Amino acid sequence: MCQKSEKIDGVSLFLFTFAYYLHGLMKKSYRELLTDSFKSNDTEEWLDVYFTRPIGLALALVAARIGATPNMITVLGILLGACGGWLFHYTDLWHNVCGVLLLMMANFCDSADGQLARLTQQKTLVGRILDGLASDVWFVFIYVSIVVRLWHEPMPFIGIEWGIWGFLLCSLAGFICHATQCNLADYYRQIHLWFVRGEADSELASSAKERALAQQLKAAGKVWEGLFHEVYGGYCRKQERQTPRFQAFFTMLLAHYPSSAMVPETLRTAFREGSLPLMKYTNILTHNTRAFLLFVSVLINIPYLYPLFEIGVLQPLYGYMRYRHEQLSEQLKQMMI
Repeated sequence: MCQKSEKIDGVSLFLFTFAYYLHGLMKKSYRELLTDSFKSNDTEEWLDVYFTRPIGLALALVAARIGATPNMITVLGILLGACGGWLFHYTDLWHNVCGVLLLMMANFCDSADGQLARLTQQKTLVGRILDGLASDVWFVFIYVSIVVRLWHEPMPFIGIEWGIWGFLLCSLAGFICHATQCNLADYYRQIHLWFVRGEADSELASSAKERALAQQLKAAGKVWEGLFHEVYGGYCRKQERQTPRFQAFFTMLLAHYPSSAMVPETLRTAFREGSLPLMKYTNILTHNTRAFLLFVSVLINIPYLYPLFEIGVLQPLYGYMRYRHEQLSEQLKQMMI
């Protein structure tokens, strides 16, 4: 496994010092806490390592000091992101800058909730679902805002108002492209963590197991808990449908090695060598790259650039990532035969 970075900048150190003052019982150093809050250096993006995670850690420590839970931070992030996304329907720079700042704050919350959950061992399925729901809510508001903003604007070169065409463009970008991209990118990260760090540090789940557990909980009268597992099972099923070759390989693997710890080091190393180059694509397809393009497109008042980028650039990248991972799965399956 690769070593985690220990570099910190002045802003992060100041934020940590403030959080440290509030959290008087904290025993570990900043570097140790920051390292502990990472999922894996394999799956962390450089912008998160040097910017988002340090600020998120400071926020997580403040939250721990005042008794806030990870789910509380997640809900706060959902509200901030939704408000920020809605501000993009305005055309003036002031509202757009405020929208950018609110979405940045929401992203810090999105980092902090997971860091707090990992540091305090408060990881729950409800938290996992809420965390996944957060960015979906943000981008629903963002796409709706773009539709509203474009509705009476003329299309480039032809002068016809966007109208329903803006709605169709954003629907294709959001419901088809964005949803499948993020869904699969998250799945590949969890698979990578399962092989590299083991079950304890991965949230890889099976739709069959989640739905079976949902039925058991409902039968025991725990309807709401059962509903959460059923919803999560549906999410897992969408991921599994996109990865038939991986499912075949993973089924064979589990038949021989029921847990990650039992997988031979040679097979684990072969997987990591093939999967690691794909982690940069999972990062591109999740938040930072799309957020940067979104911010630029609304600030320069060409908002349709973002959904076009989603369709024309990110969707082909998604297809390439999926192809490469399926090829890797087939190669590993052949190694086991």
